[in-house]
Amino acid sequence: MEVISGDLEPGEIRGPERASPPASRVTFNRFELNRILNLYGRMVAEGEWRDYAIDFLKDRAVFSIFRRASEVPIYRIEKAPKLARKQGAYSVITAGGHILRRGHDLDRVLLVIDRKLSVV
Repeated sequence: MEVISGDLEPGEIRGPERASPPASRVTFNRFELNRILNLYGRMVAEGEWRDYAIDFLKDRAVFSIFRRASEVPIYRIEKAPKLARKQGAYSVITAGGHILRRGHDLDRVLLVIDRKLSVV
């Protein structure tokens, strides 16, 4: 590749050096994110939850749920693939760090915080 003087900005690199792959991170797939956001939407409609954050880290993906934007998350939904063969990749964790439920199936794990209407 031919570079003409003045063609590059200071510190800009062109060519194969710039095309390095991003560091691998754990993410939620479309099904998982859809399921979590459906639950989140219902709880927002009920006035229980107000805000969320998503973090994609090297070893896990975290969906944090907040009652107010300025406080610590009341729940964290985590996906940790390295635990998939042991206790299960999914877990729901409280603000205090207690694991409410852990398992292999996201739907079953989310039941601990999913308050569906029931006939009494």
